[in-house]
Amino acid sequence: MTTVSSPKSATRRRPFTGNRPAAKKRPLTWGRASAWVLLALAIAVSVLPFYWVLRTALSTNGSLAANSASLLPADFNLGAFERVFGLQSPAQAIAEGGSGASINFWQYLLNSFLFSSITTAGAVFFSSMAAYAFSRLRWKGRDGVFSLFLGTMLVPPIFTALPNFLLIKNLGLLNTMLGLVLPYLFMTPFAIFFMRQFFLNMSREVEEAAMLDGAKHFRIFFQVVMPNAAAPIATLALLTFMGQWNEYFWPLLVGSSEESRVLTVGLGVFKSQSPQGAPDWSGLMAATLVSATPVLILFAIFGKKIVNSIGFNGSK
Repeated sequence: MTTVSSPKSATRRRPFTGNRPAAKKRPLTWGRASAWVLLALAIAVSVLPFYWVLRTALSTNGSLAANSASLLPADFNLGAFERVFGLQSPAQAIAEGGSGASINFWQYLLNSFLFSSITTAGAVFFSSMAAYAFSRLRWKGRDGVFSLFLGTMLVPPIFTALPNFLLIKNLGLLNTMLGLVLPYLFMTPFAIFFMRQFFLNMSREVEEAAMLDGAKHFRIFFQVVMPNAAAPIATLALLTFMGQWNEYFWPLLVGSSEESRVLTVGLGVFKSQSPQGAPDWSGLMAATLVSATPVLILFAIFGKKIVNSIGFNGSK
């Protein structure tokens, strides 16, 4: 019996040479042009404040008023950064419009780093444990307690500031790092909600297999759940660190001494030291720029992970 091959089956396919046809460019329409213009305006509005801070920091106080409309630094000078880092003498600082008072910038920077790091580590760790309990463990009243936690997100922080302050004062922890970090150390409602959503969508097959091998909840949490939740944990840690770095009101209430003052409070002290009747605007903008640099660097490095983790589904 003979078989007849069809012309289509007998035709050999040409080998792939790697050359693909060039993609056709979409024509520029009025709608696309308007979208690009709006995007450019949004970027300009977002970047302009940072540029203006840099422009003011690189100017001298005496020339700022005379060149207020100039987009370039007025009388380019690095004296503001020298005053921030304590590299100028009091006479030089007063001559350039500064107060001449010494500011312990590096101590404030270290306090801000310790305050943000300790509260971030504690909040992420304990909130992850609480989120695991709300998502995996079954106990009476679980949903009601979780709803109560979510309800606390509606309470303004100013309402809890006074009771927390009285508690820290009665404990004798004013002007100490422990007093600063204690209200933020354990857990926050947003962190619990954030991690719970990930745990609810994470597959339970590996956890069930670990239970069959005799593993308890603590071992499952540390050896199975936490490694699979590395991405949302990193995102939550970054968001928490950025929020704590910019915290002002609570450190102002509790940390008024030089040993416990954070950088945000130190900027306010820097502004108030104006014996010549006007704030040291160039020095203040230089200090603001330096204090914002760590957060900007972190966001530039890990910003993509934050965006990618917003819609995570918990699968790996």
